[in-house]
Amino acid sequence: MKLTDIIKSLALGAFVGCFIGLLVAVLISLGAGPQNISFSGVDIINLFLGCIVAGWAFSLTGLIYERDDIALPLQIIFQMGIGMTVLFLIAIYLKWMPIEFGIGPIITWIAIALVFGAVFWCGFYVYYYLMARDLNKKIELSK
Repeated sequence: MKLTDIIKSLALGAFVGCFIGLLVAVLISLGAGPQNISFSGVDIINLFLGCIVAGWAFSLTGLIYERDDIALPLQIIFQMGIGMTVLFLIAIYLKWMPIEFGIGPIITWIAIALVFGAVFWCGFYVYYYLMARDLNKKIELSK
């Protein structure tokens, strides 16, 4: 693993983390009515930094997919387990997860986070699968 791979992973993680964070903020605003929601400067800074750290957790652990000696299901459990744990810790620390309202909203929050994680994981999986397929076709044609 090269330093450039780690830097690329950090950059992609920060980008995707911020994208997801802003997407969720927009969806919450639209759901509650934009006129009923206001974000302070501290909220925006916390969203930005929290999303970057969560994105880094998912992207750096994603480097495990470069290991061929570990089965794909274990790689997925490793990446999603660590990524989700970091996300949940950030969510509790920054008060994104409504722990004061009981177990129902917490379960809903976790379910939504898992759905977002699964959708983005599947998106990246399909992207890299198609890229590998195209590279294999080019290799086969050059023989």
